[in-house]
Amino acid sequence: MSQYFPPADTAAHYAELLASPPPTAADLGLMQGFPAPLAQRVTWENWISPPYNRWAFRNLSALRPSLRVWRGDAPTSPLVAAPRDLAGFSFDSVAGRKVTLNEHLAASYTDAFLVMKDDHVLLESYFNGQQAQDRHIMFSCTKSLVGLVGEYLLHQGILREDELTGRHVPELADSAFGDASIRHLLDMAVGIDYVEQYDDPDSGSSHYGYASGFLPAPAGLARYASLYEYLPSLQKKGAHGPLFHYVTAVTEVLGWVLERASGRSAENWVETLLWRPLGMEQDGAFLADPWGRAVVGGGFSGSLRDMARIGQLVLGEGSLGGRKILPAAVIRAIGRGSDPAYFAAVPEFAEWAPGASYRSQWYIWNDGAPEFMACGIHGQYIYVNSRNRVVVVKQSSLPAAESLAGADTVRLLRALGRGL
Repeated sequence: MSQYFPPADTAAHYAELLASPPPTAADLGLMQGFPAPLAQRVTWENWISPPYNRWAFRNLSALRPSLRVWRGDAPTSPLVAAPRDLAGFSFDSVAGRKVTLNEHLAASYTDAFLVMKDDHVLLESYFNGQQAQDRHIMFSCTKSLVGLVGEYLLHQGILREDELTGRHVPELADSAFGDASIRHLLDMAVGIDYVEQYDDPDSGSSHYGYASGFLPAPAGLARYASLYEYLPSLQKKGAHGPLFHYVTAVTEVLGWVLERASGRSAENWVETLLWRPLGMEQDGAFLADPWGRAVVGGGFSGSLRDMARIGQLVLGEGSLGGRKILPAAVIRAIGRGSDPAYFAAVPEFAEWAPGASYRSQWYIWNDGAPEFMACGIHGQYIYVNSRNRVVVVKQSSLPAAESLAGADTVRLLRALGRGL
C-alpha cells in the first residue's frame, strides 16, 4: 500500500505545499463550460491523474457506469454535532517535527474530513468544492465493506473458512485461487504471481485496472474484456498463507465467491446488509466493470458522513443507535486481527503502519482493544479506535496513489485515536 519516504523529503514536501497550497478543481477551471475546454475536461482517460482527479473523485458516476446502492426510504441515522477546535492538534510526523492537523489536511489534498468521539461529531470539514451530499470514491476502503459481508456470511454458515475457492467458482480451479481457502482470500494470504505497482502500465495491478474499467488499456495491453476474464488468468506463486501479500484482485475473487455462494450480487449485499439498515443519507455507488460487475476491490463511492456511519457500526460492534445491524461476533472476529509478524515481513507496509496486522480486509492493531483501519490509494481512510471511541474519515485527491504527506496520515489518525 505504501512505501518509505525519508524525513527530509517529507519535511520539504510540507514546506512546499504549505507555502503554495494545492489548487482546487474550481481554481483549475475543471469541467467549467458547455463543453469544458479540452485542457480542463475530465474524461475516462485522465480522471485518475492530477489535476483532473481533484474533480473526478467526487463525480465518478458522471464518467463511468455505476451500480446504485440505494439508501432506502427509512429515516436517516442522526449524527450529532459537538464542535471542538482541533486546528492546533499536532502529531509526530515522519518529517521529524510536530505537524498540526490543519497543516496535514492542507498538504495531503484533503477533500473532506470528519472526526467523531463518543458518537458526537467534533469536526466536519469540506475542501476543494466538496459538499456534504457528494459521493467520493473510497478506492480500497471498498475492500473493508466486502470484508464485513464476508465475515457475516461465515457467521451465517453460508461460507466456511476452510472451503476452497474452486468449489464455489470452478472457473478459477486452474488459477492462483483454485486451492486458496476463504480465509486466505479474506486475509490477503494468497500465493500469487502479481505485483501491486501503480506506475507500471504492464503490472498486475494495471491490468486489473483495465479489466475493471478504471482506465482504458493502452495500445497493445488490452487483453481482458472483464474481471471475469482477467481473474482466471492469474497464476500461483509459492504457497498460500500464512503470509501477507496485498493484491487487489484477491478481493475481486472474494466478491465472486460470496456472490456464487449466496446467489446475490455484492452490491445487493452492501445495500441490504449495511446501507439501508444503517440509515444512510445518500445512495452509494459501485463502479461497474465492462460486463456490469461491481468492482469490489476499489470501486465504491460514498459520502463523508455515510462512511463515518460505517465507522460507527464497527465501533458499536455491529450496532448503531441501539439497532442491531450485524452480529457482534462479526466485528469481534475482525478485531482479533492476525499475526502481526506476517504484516511486518513486508517492509513497505510495516514502515507505513507499524505493529498492524490484516484480517478480513481491515488493518488491525490489537493490544486488547482493537483499532480498525480501512485505507484506499490517493488518501482515503476510515479509522476506528474502540478503546477511546473515536472514528475518523478522510477523503482526498492526492496527485499520486502514494505520497509524502499521505504516508503521514496513519500517524495522524492514531494520534487522534489516542489523544481525544
